[in-house]
Order: sequence, then structure tokens, then C-alpha cells
Amino acid sequence: MEKNLLFYVILVILIVQYVVHQILEYLNARRFKSQVPTELSDVFDDAEYQKSQKYKQANYRFGLFSDGFSLVLTLGFLVLGGFEWVDQLTRSITDKTIPMALVFFGIITFGSAILGMPFSYYRTFVIEEAYGFNKTTKSLFFIDKIKGGILGALLGGGIMALFILFYEWTGTNFWLYAWGLVGVFILFINLFYSRLIVPIFNKQTPLKEGSLKNAIENYAKNVGFELKNIFVIDGSKRSTKANAYFSGFGKQKRITLFDTLIHDLDEEEIVAVLAHEVGHYKRKHIIFNLVLSLSLTGLTLYILSLFINHPEISKAIGVSTPSFHAALVGFALLYSPISEITGLAMNYLSRKFEFQADDFAKTTFAAMPLVTSLKKLSKNSLSNLTPHPAYVFVHYSHPPLVERIRNLKA
Repeated sequence: MEKNLLFYVILVILIVQYVVHQILEYLNARRFKSQVPTELSDVFDDAEYQKSQKYKQANYRFGLFSDGFSLVLTLGFLVLGGFEWVDQLTRSITDKTIPMALVFFGIITFGSAILGMPFSYYRTFVIEEAYGFNKTTKSLFFIDKIKGGILGALLGGGIMALFILFYEWTGTNFWLYAWGLVGVFILFINLFYSRLIVPIFNKQTPLKEGSLKNAIENYAKNVGFELKNIFVIDGSKRSTKANAYFSGFGKQKRITLFDTLIHDLDEEEIVAVLAHEVGHYKRKHIIFNLVLSLSLTGLTLYILSLFINHPEISKAIGVSTPSFHAALVGFALLYSPISEITGLAMNYLSRKFEFQADDFAKTTFAAMPLVTSLKKLSKNSLSNLTPHPAYVFVHYSHPPLVERIRNLKA
């Protein structure tokens, strides 16, 4: 099939994005051995610092190989007519619009999962294992992949089918109905993610009665934060890395602590971490992010509605017979530079919000327990203490550790 101009535009986009990404990775890697800021001199001793450097180098080298493989595979798939081949295979199975789209994306998703499996396996059982992070068994690893695939197929397939139904019923106005559907889905996930999705992969148990629960409840009461649901999740069955998160609204809101967090931090530090999470809620960050995400989704869907009927969008990925599913892939690739820009803005806002949540924890609880908890969590995850500013600007949703500590001590 003769390639159109948009085909070459997609090739340029993919290559430019890869080059920019690798430049940022290189700049970041050059700072791996930078002198640790004075504020963080107590995070690592010499042996631990060397270990953290080796861990970052291992991930950097692995990223060079995996990213390069992904680029070559994607370019090869485009140039050699991979999407056309999948489309023709799909049409030999069914000629119905919705089943055709589901089969098309099912083949691509399954193929991507199979090709990506060795990389995921290597990262988990070689890199993470070598540095003491991995607790996942091989059987659990594959079970997680199967569960994730089934869940993705059900949710993604269902949303895709409804998108196409809206398109068939309303034409280019489908974006309004699709936007409403996405809004309902996002709200549903925010409300019930911990209750319905998390149990598929992890066990959650209510935090036991005791001094920690009393301390959390007393803090929540002092700041006017109604909290009845405090759960502990068995994160240790996959990794030694710790975390905590807040989810839900109204009566559905809950605090979830990783069991590794309870193991690594003392009681006052855990309350400080939760004070930070409560700060996000009190400062309306969750609502703001929800509204912003929905607004960006609406804009994206509106732009999609303007181009979905153009045969050139399908031909941009080498598919000769125009279709909704082919145009969706072509649009996603062509729209990716705009997605990168909106991602920069979202990360910038997220870093601002993290400072605000830290300030809330400092004001309503204390600064030093949060400082020591951040240091412990950074040490236990061998995180990068000296990231390059350009890398932070593009990729970080949280400020670097040294900036958060300086802010907390200000």
C-alpha cells in the first residue's frame, strides 16, 4: 500500500519522542554519582549509596535495551504493514464493526503482552531480585498477568464497544456520550477501586485496634476528617517497597497502608504520611485532578470526533480499509505529542500539590516525622537523590526528596 504523509509524520513522532526520552535518561544517568546534598547525607551510608548507584545503573541499562527494542518493533510493525495484516486477519474472522474492533485490539494487546513478558520478568526476577526488592513468586507473577489481562479485556472491551455504539447512533456527536461514559467510569473507579478492584490482586484487612489506629483516628478527628475505613494491604507479597494512599469520596473514602510501611516506619512517621494524604483531600486536589482529567478527556474526544471519519487517519498506520478501530490507533499516535505536553502540565501541578500536602501535614501535625519518613522510604527503595532538573520537569509527579525536605524545614 502507498504510504501517505501522515504515515511519515507518525514515524518522525516516534523517533523524536524516543530521542528526547533517551537524552533525558542520559542526562539523569550522568548525575547518578553526584555529591549527595547535605540535607540527605544521613539517608545512605557509603555501602548503601554504592548499592543505590548500581541499582540505578542497572535500570538505566535495561531501559536503553527495552526502549530500543520497543522502538524497533513499533517502526518495523508500521513499515512492514503489521496493522494492515492484523486488520485483514480480523476481517477474515468477522465483518461486524464492534466484534471487528474487539478482535483487532485483542490481537494487538495480546501480542504486545507476550512480547513484553520477558522484559517484565527480567525486571522483576533479575533486577528487583538482585537488590532485595522482589517478593513475588513466579506463579503469582503469571497469575497477576492473567488477572490483569482479563480485567483489561472486560473493562477496555466494554468501553470500546460502547464508544462504537455511540458512534453508530450519533455520528460525530459520539464524543459527548463517550465523554459522559468516561466520566462515569472515572467516578466509579475513584469510589470503588479499593473495594472492587484491589481485592482481585491483594488482600485488605482492617487495621487492628491499638495505639497506631488510635493515633490515626485522633489526628483525623483533630483536623475534621471523618475516617472510618483504615485498611492494611499485603504489599509485601510482591515487593519490599512501601506506600500508602487515600481513595474514595464521602462514606467510601478510606486510607490504605501497605504492611511494608507499617514495618518500616514508626507510629509518628506513619501518622505524618497519612497527614500528607489527608492534605490532598482537604486541599481539594482529588476533585481538581478529577475535573482536569475529565476536561482533557473531553477535549481529546472532541478532537478525535473531528478526524475519526477521515480515511487518511486509517491509512496513516498502513491500513487500506478505513475503520473506526484503525483511525483510533492512527489518531492516538498522531495525538501523542499533545498528550506529552498535557502530561508536563499535569506533572507540574502534581508537584505543586505535593508541596501543599506537605505543608498541610507540617501545619496540622509536624514536619520532622514526615522528613524522617521520606528519608526512610527513599533509602528503602534506593531512590535517586540527585535527579537531573530536566528529567524531573518531564517525568516527576513528586518533587525530588531534597526539595521536599527543604520545604518542610523552611
